[in-house]
Amino acid sequence: MNVAEALKKLIAEDRVSTNITVLEHHSKDESYHTPHLPDVVVFPVSTQEVSAVLRFANEHRIPVVPFGVGSSLEGHAIPIHGGISIDFQFMNRIVEVRPNDFLVRVQPGVTRTQLNNELKKYGLFFSVDPGADATLGGMASTNASGTTSVRYGVMRDQIRDLEVVLADGRVIHTGGMAAKSSSGYHLTGLFAGSEGTLGVFTELTLRVYGIPEATAVVKASFPGIEDAVNAAVSILSAGIPVARMELVDDRAMKQVNQYASTAFPEKPTLFLEFHGNEDGLLHDMQFARELAMTAGCAAFESETDSKKRAELWKARHNLAYAFLHGYPGRKMMSTDVCLPISELAGAIREAHRAIDASGMTGAIVGHVGDGNFHTLVMIDPNNPLDLQRADEVNNQIVTYALSRGGTCTGEHGVGIGKRKYQRAEHGEAFDVMLAIKELLDPNGILNPGKIF
Repeated sequence: MNVAEALKKLIAEDRVSTNITVLEHHSKDESYHTPHLPDVVVFPVSTQEVSAVLRFANEHRIPVVPFGVGSSLEGHAIPIHGGISIDFQFMNRIVEVRPNDFLVRVQPGVTRTQLNNELKKYGLFFSVDPGADATLGGMASTNASGTTSVRYGVMRDQIRDLEVVLADGRVIHTGGMAAKSSSGYHLTGLFAGSEGTLGVFTELTLRVYGIPEATAVVKASFPGIEDAVNAAVSILSAGIPVARMELVDDRAMKQVNQYASTAFPEKPTLFLEFHGNEDGLLHDMQFARELAMTAGCAAFESETDSKKRAELWKARHNLAYAFLHGYPGRKMMSTDVCLPISELAGAIREAHRAIDASGMTGAIVGHVGDGNFHTLVMIDPNNPLDLQRADEVNNQIVTYALSRGGTCTGEHGVGIGKRKYQRAEHGEAFDVMLAIKELLDPNGILNPGKIF
């Protein structure tokens, strides 16, 4: 059977492609995992078309892999068994903004920047900021979070309802518009973070927030990592409403300076952001400054000007590109553990030891406010020794995190790279997950090879 020709009978011919350039684009994401070509790429424009594609794929047992913009970091969008890649670039409509309900309905191909540009006219914003300008469907599929989760929560916390096409083509809604419900199982929480293995999202209802009256950013440098973590814990313990709390180690600060020609102190640094009214911000920053100084802070600098705030955050957001630019031809492996905050300093020390023992180049950044940190390790994807050493580094970091009550992935998702840790992390609960997968996708067509 010619799959492409069969699909052209279901959706418009010009939205079904076997062009090699298109296939290569959909064979990879931003991870270090090996690319693999899909057999065909389709570009649906409606839920009905997605449903038709899935019914066809399920009948013929053809793998189906959703694709947003390819910004995932664990190989989620790589069609490792070939099949159909569903690209949502034409399902990128903001369906409805409900400003009085602080809700928005969007199609999965809408990016977070696109949404926030639209929300500005209503005085609203969408809170989840993973760094990349990812699609909202992709962010829901991995339960993304990022820099603002310490204040606003992760992607799962923002989702009121998902329209999901199941493997057999059925279309369901997992929730509604109400702020809370005690009715039935929490299907929204189940599908959010399922990485395309249980269904394909075609519409999302999301919570949004009012743009704060005032915003301030602080950059605080410390003699050591433990000092920075201790300051973070003190600030959180004091109940100061921090909107962002990011940790960047000295190695990463050095790389930023080289990449952006900046002159930041090359010391462990906390980047903090405060949202509120002007009087409240002054009080919060002063209180945070006192706590940071008590923890050994070497320099505490604040900024309220919007352009200068953006420049400070640019240093944090461009860290990955700073390393990729500094090591041309190499790829980045990013670990993604999350632990109780009390265990964070020890975990970071362990990560530094693992990097140093491997002889590889790496640094640490993290959402210290929620205990999530990333080790950035530069590898040559064509060098088996590099891949082995990077895997050993990752294994040490994950093993330590699991032994301290943490998780192997705080926000990037399981994908390909974290599959081997699922049994160790979840125990018998993993069997329950397998049973749910078998129930909803008995033919195993939905993003096979991910999570399980």
